[in-house]
Amino acid sequence: MLCSTIIPTIGRPTLERAVESVLNQDCAADTFEVIVINDSGQPLPAAKWQSSDRVRLIHTNRRNRSVARNSGAAMAHGRYLHFLDDDDWMLPGAFTCLQQIAASSQASWAYGGFRMVDSANETIQEVRLQLKGNCFVQLVASEWLPLQASFIRADAFWGVGGFASLPSLLGGYEDIDLCRQIAATGDIAGEESIVACIRIGDQGSTTDYNNMFNQNRQSREKALALPGAFSRMRASAHHGYWHGRIVYYYLTSMKWNWQRRRLFVVASRGTHMLAALALAGRRLFSTHFWHGATQPHFNPVRTAVEAANRNLYGQTTWR
Repeated sequence: MLCSTIIPTIGRPTLERAVESVLNQDCAADTFEVIVINDSGQPLPAAKWQSSDRVRLIHTNRRNRSVARNSGAAMAHGRYLHFLDDDDWMLPGAFTCLQQIAASSQASWAYGGFRMVDSANETIQEVRLQLKGNCFVQLVASEWLPLQASFIRADAFWGVGGFASLPSLLGGYEDIDLCRQIAATGDIAGEESIVACIRIGDQGSTTDYNNMFNQNRQSREKALALPGAFSRMRASAHHGYWHGRIVYYYLTSMKWNWQRRRLFVVASRGTHMLAALALAGRRLFSTHFWHGATQPHFNPVRTAVEAANRNLYGQTTWR
């Protein structure tokens, strides 16, 4: 089987649209399956998709979305895993596009473009990413590969243990944390065709946007502590700016750990920061390097997400 789509749900009425958008893909019926994980704690309303022989329904009884997704992935038969939220949907031809990307590379993560929509399904922004190959430093910097527009190799997913528990990340950021964990050893492949619509906004969301800065920090600390993280980041830095980002993240990690009196971690981060400076070479005289080393990272996708959620938290949380 090529792909297993895993849809955790809290019983939102948009679930039927999400499931049907997968069932209506122009792929042979025996090449994909849909696993719906009902985490609402309540029976789901009757719907046509529940009688499909391509759909399995399980219940996790309000265990949170990481548990729900991991439970679905544990039952999956596909070589690739595809995670779709119950308020998002796939566009026609999406699976054919993602299958072609996956087949043309040995990448651990294959992705397409996506359309961000608001609660009224009006388009906020269409996003076509340019990430490919080793993208570790870019993902440490919070570049976003959305689950909904991605096929993830099942062996790569389980190679990092699946989604981290939400408590371990202070309540969220598990999708970007998964990107970082997989990118630490695996490559990324993608193209610009729009394959999914992703709802952005606080209304009805299960994401804790108020705590996203701390969630991001917790996930980034995990990434920096991975074996070979420094070498992997340097190999993914193809521009002076990204060499500067490496210095920035080790320096800010030093500060964060110093405040918590984690002195051995501070020493380790400091050693890597000095190595990044020494290995920067002539880039030290580049304005791109110092922009990367001193400024918070700007990402237009995150800016759009912030605009959609500004009524909820009223301040910048991406750093």
